[in-house]
Amino acid sequence: MITRHHLEMSTTVATLDDLAPLADYSLMDTLNCDPEGKANGADHAPRQVFSGHYVTVKPTSIENPEYVAHGKNLFHELGFDDSLAQSSDFVRMFSGDLSQVPEPLRHVGWACGYALSIYGTEFYQQCPFQTGNGYGDGRAISVLEAVINKQRWEMQLKGAGRTPYCRGADGRAVLRSSVREFLAQEHMHALGVPTSRSLSLYVSTTEKVRRPWYSEGSRSVDPDILVSEPVAISTRVAPSFIRVGQLELFSRRARKQEHPQAMEELERIVLHLIDREYDDVIDRSRTTAEKVVSIAHEFRRRLTSLVANWIRVGYCQGNFNSDNCAAGGFTLDYGPFGFCDVFDPQYQPWTGGGNHFAFLNQPAAAERNFYSFCSAVRPLLAGHPECLQQLKDIQSDFPKVMQAQMETMWAAKLGLDAFDAALFRELATLMMQTSVDYTMFFRELSSLPDDIEPLKKSFYKGPSYAADPEGLDKRWSAWLTNWQSLIQPGTREELSSQMKLVNPKYSLREWFVVPAYQQAAEGNYALLRELQDVMTQPYAEQSEAVDRKYYRLKPLELFGVGGASHLSCSS
Repeated sequence: MITRHHLEMSTTVATLDDLAPLADYSLMDTLNCDPEGKANGADHAPRQVFSGHYVTVKPTSIENPEYVAHGKNLFHELGFDDSLAQSSDFVRMFSGDLSQVPEPLRHVGWACGYALSIYGTEFYQQCPFQTGNGYGDGRAISVLEAVINKQRWEMQLKGAGRTPYCRGADGRAVLRSSVREFLAQEHMHALGVPTSRSLSLYVSTTEKVRRPWYSEGSRSVDPDILVSEPVAISTRVAPSFIRVGQLELFSRRARKQEHPQAMEELERIVLHLIDREYDDVIDRSRTTAEKVVSIAHEFRRRLTSLVANWIRVGYCQGNFNSDNCAAGGFTLDYGPFGFCDVFDPQYQPWTGGGNHFAFLNQPAAAERNFYSFCSAVRPLLAGHPECLQQLKDIQSDFPKVMQAQMETMWAAKLGLDAFDAALFRELATLMMQTSVDYTMFFRELSSLPDDIEPLKKSFYKGPSYAADPEGLDKRWSAWLTNWQSLIQPGTREELSSQMKLVNPKYSLREWFVVPAYQQAAEGNYALLRELQDVMTQPYAEQSEAVDRKYYRLKPLELFGVGGASHLSCSS
């Protein structure tokens, strides 16, 4: 059981010495360490890990770290003083050097293994050993668990060097991908979408690595050049980083009886997940089998709500494998993600992602990940036929629950009491035929226009519109009249305000981020910090200058450009 001895402590953290007493390493202290690991954490070569819940790893610090940014809102929530982000000992720790941390902080971190399922199908060949024993945190190393203001947080360095799961890679993250994740996590939180959070971002002023990327203006699908990029370490924060794929790993080992403790390790990781992520909704007095049924029911609720929220804000995960699906039901792993410009049900920012992870296919992908989750926990219900049937029922009802979440979300975006299928079908058709900007359209609709002229701010006017603008305008006018007859009663001001809390004004579009990370690579962080300020207030009416810069259609010349319209998983 996870200890709670820090829970009542409120705190103002101005130094690393202030943070140290809040440490509580529940995963390392209550779960099994890899018996073949090294206590000093000098474990940086790819190898098979056959058992244990984690491997002790010492991060590899970046050379000459420089402060780039910190999650201001998260700092304030944690009670951290803003000056802490630039203090020498904090910079040292969160750029990968644990050698001088004050006690009881530890001089090593940990990495975890997990399995891979793609759309519900188990895979092994991505593991270099073809066994599944080499897949996991290849460059993500957790360095701290702390209980702060009654909430447990795990702090994980991304880009902190090689682990046994590195699969031969260098363990580094480049500034470009680190900027993307840093901005996206805090933007998603501000949008009201459950997510991991961004604590800090540091870049090396001297260390670089070569990565495949796109030449300027390239319209290639895949990267066409190798570029030398600065390495960076970002720290992401969450109640835990346990993934569906992690549960799958231990379930596969138990199913195959790979070692004598396999079933016990599966049960322990599931109970640990409950302690970390579901402690407030699951009765501790219940049996393990009963707890598994409860967690499945709650995870289904969280996962369906999460994906409906993704679609509400125009977000596409891009690569929604089971190892990128947080078992706590929040957004995790901002690799090939994107926020759509033009509404397109098949929008997919990742060139390697395929249609199964496209924008409006995300509910189906979530169902497959839930299938993987249920398969992973099912061995714990052996001998409990009632619980097995309950799990089966929970799993089979996923599509119905997902559909209900989607209909509730669409109704909220349209300001309706209830979802209207015919109204929505015509809207989706018009949006596609007109090539409508997803974010701008719903924001303009939130002002309850009397005619379609304000909505035209969101029109890219694609081929269908160009062929018959008058006909489409008439259909838009008819749709608007129909919608106006269905919207909720009450004052226009109240309804408009309500809709504007559902439909954001600002979205973290890739073509905003590109110049920010390009300038950051030259040591200029002003645009990155400006984006951070704008995108952490996505529903607010901001200045005219911000509107001109960030509330506008994507320039036509940027469509189809690598890095601005699509990207590889290179990071």
